[in-house]
Amino acid sequence: MLSELTLKEASEGLRAGKFKSAELTEEMLGRAEGLNPELNAYITVTGDVARKAAGESDQRAQNGGLLSALDGMPGALKDIVNTKGIRSTSASKILANFVPPYNATVAEKLGQAGMVLTGKTNTDEFACGGSTEYSAFGVTHNPWDLSRVAGGSSGGSAAAVAAGTCLYAIGTDTGGSIRLPASFCGVSGLKVTYGRVSRSGVTAMASSLDSIGPFAKTVEDLALVMQVIAGNDVKDSTTLRVAVPDYTAALKDASVKGLRIGVPKEYFVEGLSADVEKLVRGAMSEYERMGAKLVPISLPYTKYAVAIYYIIMPAELSANLSRYDGIRYGLKPEGEINELIDQYYMTRDQGFGQEVKRRILTGTYVLSAGYFDAYYRKAMKVRTLIKQDFDNAFKDVDVIMTPVSPTAAFKIGEKSNDPLSMYLEDAFTIPASMAGVPALSIPCGFSSDGLPVGLQIISPQFSEHKLMAVGHAYQLATDWHKKFPKL
Repeated sequence: MLSELTLKEASEGLRAGKFKSAELTEEMLGRAEGLNPELNAYITVTGDVARKAAGESDQRAQNGGLLSALDGMPGALKDIVNTKGIRSTSASKILANFVPPYNATVAEKLGQAGMVLTGKTNTDEFACGGSTEYSAFGVTHNPWDLSRVAGGSSGGSAAAVAAGTCLYAIGTDTGGSIRLPASFCGVSGLKVTYGRVSRSGVTAMASSLDSIGPFAKTVEDLALVMQVIAGNDVKDSTTLRVAVPDYTAALKDASVKGLRIGVPKEYFVEGLSADVEKLVRGAMSEYERMGAKLVPISLPYTKYAVAIYYIIMPAELSANLSRYDGIRYGLKPEGEINELIDQYYMTRDQGFGQEVKRRILTGTYVLSAGYFDAYYRKAMKVRTLIKQDFDNAFKDVDVIMTPVSPTAAFKIGEKSNDPLSMYLEDAFTIPASMAGVPALSIPCGFSSDGLPVGLQIISPQFSEHKLMAVGHAYQLATDWHKKFPKL
């Protein structure tokens, strides 16, 4: 089946004339449309857009002028990425019919590289969640077990790749929203260094934490996508003028002999499931077998990361969502409006879901007079200490390895009425987000329930090329990334 090809294999097959982009696209669109009633991975399937792009790609291939390794390759975008002329909802009622007049930079770059867009994927509303249960368009189901969550907030993107409805997908990661769904769905996912990929045109959640990154079957595929989307953007002042390396070339040196792997004791604690610990430690033992060295380390401020995150993130979210007032764009509320303030109240009451409201209230509180210094400013100081933990650790080790999540995918509804339990699912992913460093999730086995489990690998800022080389070495030695759910 063409849908089981990796991005690299499909790209090479197209160039070799083994098939056309139109054939590849039709198979994946067929799966996207056929499986979506079960999976709900997509909010919008863009069949006409994809077929047009595939035809144009085949014409370029015939003329010997393909634009990039991604030309003619079906991919998907998380539905908080603005796409010109295509509905972009952020999985919220307040933007249910919003059609942007412009592309986000990441969508523009991929379009210029020849992307075939299969659709816009489901997400927690405004990326607020860890399970893709908080979407105005319904929950996304895990392709490995439809009774379980796909992770969040980029669960739709991870599920779309795992189910073979696209070859790669774009997600966002604020506190773990790429890594967690990648782990739960058994695919590879990369959270990039803060500022490595432009956020321009992507709906903001927490502006000092948000990052854009890819999902794919393999690390090799992630490198192909990163080659297109990474780099400075004049529309996003947080992107730095740091040269973009040749990510694919960096994978050629996949030896990990002599690699120093930091193993932080704070990530192997009570609450970590026995299955997850066994598989993660097994993956690290595989690295030892390949010549790497495990080094015990400590990241002492890790224990504060979740608490700090749930001060900083809601504060920034509250500020970002204040623009949704029903005046300039978005939902027009139902009911009689007598005062302007009524319009604001009614728009937000009818347009925002419960989890978004919960976070707005928390964020507005910690930013209010008398509490800003006590909460937000103090949280930012502790965030600096968390970053220093990583800076100090990377003086002694090359990468850090940990679980992605304390558990494999949980049942739909199991945690949705217990926000604190849901928030703790991000305990192992939030620290890297706080430090602004890149982190990779790759499959490292299956739990006793047959559910995928991910290994998290973390490296210093702007070292994605080295990080992916380390992940690629594991995938050369194992075949967990070659397993597919039976759908």
